[in-house]
Amino acid sequence: MTVYYRPLVQTGTLRPASAQTIAGGWCWFDHAERLQRGQRPELIQASEIPDEALHAITSPRPPICGLFMDQPRLMGILNLTPDSFSDGGQFQSAKQAASRGYDMSQTGADIIDVGGESTRPGAKFVPSDAEIERTQSVIRAIRELSQLPISADTRKATVAKAALDAGVNIINDVSALSYDQELADIVAKSGAGLCLMHAQGSPATMQKDPTYDDVLLDVYDHLAQRVAFAESKGISRDKIIVDPGIGFGKTIQHNLSLIKGISLLHGLGCPILLGVSRKRFIGELAGTTDAKARLPGSIAIALSAITQGVQINRVHDIAETRQALTLWLATTKNGQMP
Repeated sequence: MTVYYRPLVQTGTLRPASAQTIAGGWCWFDHAERLQRGQRPELIQASEIPDEALHAITSPRPPICGLFMDQPRLMGILNLTPDSFSDGGQFQSAKQAASRGYDMSQTGADIIDVGGESTRPGAKFVPSDAEIERTQSVIRAIRELSQLPISADTRKATVAKAALDAGVNIINDVSALSYDQELADIVAKSGAGLCLMHAQGSPATMQKDPTYDDVLLDVYDHLAQRVAFAESKGISRDKIIVDPGIGFGKTIQHNLSLIKGISLLHGLGCPILLGVSRKRFIGELAGTTDAKARLPGSIAIALSAITQGVQINRVHDIAETRQALTLWLATTKNGQMP
């Protein structure tokens, strides 16, 4: 039976000699939960974790596209779709969209994530040529303005190839290489970074009664399998980011369980990305149907994730989240943003 180890993360500057640093970052732990399916969690000391598992949790994460993972990073969302849940149809031209991407780079984004197909619940399929038409010219225009890493939010090989040709550094695949069998080869040949996200079902059907045996362990196992698959295709682990896929085939309780237990994913040995910005479950918990009114809740969850060592938060509101992060770092005395 698989045994899992979830570090119980702390961020204070006063730490015992036995403490272990998580992923070479700003958090540490000296105790952990030992988890097994069908059994109650056990509290153990960090020294009781087997060497291989401890190494996966603690080893510093290599830079992704030159971006060091020793401090929290922000990925700015640039949706070029007419039907995204909170900002669809916002840009009328490639120039306008590129200007927005540049603005995010100047107000605190570390990565710009460009997407041309909505993956919200119930979203319709977008043909590859339409997705390329929406994204490629914008990526080129952003690249002319900034050398910041750019990710392409796509699950299709032809779209990823066009994006890489336009200057993208990372492919952000919501299907974790399960939708298009050619995508892994394209990423491997390019040497680009890769984000693997967990999703249950397709965007059109994923919110129709999603079920799990144990959502935290099920998501961990799925991501572990997809990381192993990517490695088998020639993509090295030091180029891989993992994302639990909040809202992708999950109920509110599933989302909360994943957020509360997200430090378990450090055991995969990859940087963790969390995307919760403006999502529906925030509105349902906070009592607002307006996606743009969900900023306070989005920031609250982003900071909660950062206290568990999550390296990358994918957000709409870069300037506001950067301010919150800067103040969090200042008050916890864990460092300063560059």
